[in-house]
Amino acid sequence: MAVHLALALGRPLLLEGAAGVGKTEVARVLAAVLNTQLIRLQCYEGLDAAQAIYEWNYQRQLLAIRAAAEDGETGRAVESRIFSEEFLLERPLLKAIRQETPPVLLIDEIDRADEEFEAYLLEVLSEFQISVPELGTISATSRPVVILTANGTRDLSDALRRRCLYAHADYPDPAAELAILQVRCAGIEDRLARQIIGFVQALRKEDLEKIPGIAETLDFAAALMGLGVADLTHDPHQLQAALAALLKTQSDRANITTEVAQRLAGRAA
Repeated sequence: MAVHLALALGRPLLLEGAAGVGKTEVARVLAAVLNTQLIRLQCYEGLDAAQAIYEWNYQRQLLAIRAAAEDGETGRAVESRIFSEEFLLERPLLKAIRQETPPVLLIDEIDRADEEFEAYLLEVLSEFQISVPELGTISATSRPVVILTANGTRDLSDALRRRCLYAHADYPDPAAELAILQVRCAGIEDRLARQIIGFVQALRKEDLEKIPGIAETLDFAAALMGLGVADLTHDPHQLQAALAALLKTQSDRANITTEVAQRLAGRAA
């Protein structure tokens, strides 16, 4: 419903939730359903406008200045030419608003970026336009479908939240995760699929540093199928080996011993 409303109202959608619940996948699938381009901006600490919106191709500008000097050109004519569209490098935000067909713009892990970067986003999310001092204001050719994701690394500003619709993404329930697994691993046996989902769902209730997400469930299933495992309770050593796809820290591997894994597998069976 949140995605439907975002499309109907033309508003950005902020998806918040733990890592691995499928927030990024929403944008990928939406782009596929709409048959349009997915443009992704991966956020990180220190991200600035030059990396997210636009920057000038300084190397080409220097070459153009040298060539103009050799030809005897100077002054405003050279300045106007080097600060033109020819030398402008589009980064994800500018690229997204200049597409003929509205793309899906994924602003991934916005809470990893600095608070100052959020201010750069406000103009784009409010007016879908970007100000380039040398060129003026560039308005959107089409309005992109904007999906923002956040893992809860830090609190987002009220100004950013006001401009977005909101939905919280949680780990899927057993039925939903089973449906995902059956679609993504089409050749998996039904019994093994149900055991895997029961095992992973139980594993998430253990005291873990990093709770396995949906992608880890799919990797775990692929690992078991690759090892020829048809039943989680059949070979404890193979099950323990396949946990490399689920458990991503040394402490989690130490906590989920062979005995614990067998207990969880027994419940899943």
